[in-house]
Amino acid sequence: MTPSAWLQRFATPSPGTALDLACGAGRNLLWLARAGWRVTGVDRDTAATAPLRGHAEIIDADLENAAWPLAGRAFDLVVVCNYLWRPLFEPIRAAVKPGGWLVWETFADGQQAIGRPSRPDFLLQRGELLRVCGDWRIVAYEDLFEPGVNPRFVQRVAAVRPHPAA
Repeated sequence: MTPSAWLQRFATPSPGTALDLACGAGRNLLWLARAGWRVTGVDRDTAATAPLRGHAEIIDADLENAAWPLAGRAFDLVVVCNYLWRPLFEPIRAAVKPGGWLVWETFADGQQAIGRPSRPDFLLQRGELLRVCGDWRIVAYEDLFEPGVNPRFVQRVAAVRPHPAA
């Protein structure tokens, strides 16, 4: 399992605490844990996450139908890969410590013409991650079509949450 190239590009070299949201089988979680991060993974698929329990804290949660399972917790790095549930925009932002990073990549509008996911509810609109992180320091942003064996429309952001004003 190869971790996200976007994550590898922006995960800071000094490990701290990390959250892998909707971690699935753990391709990003395992890479972070091996790099020395103290990782928390959240997913509803307990069969997929079972092998990960020796590498990270795993929280079994249905993010779309239950309360936010990380209330009051914040991380140095929050990773969201191939997942979108708009009601979680604010809880995800709140889960990033001031000075921490949000590294997010997921499918974007246009994907419905070539494959899954095809529901517009699960596809980012043009510039949507920029709007979600608009008051943060945007380090990098992409909104593009990637051709190839597995073509896809994707949107990515790497952003740093500002420290509160003094």
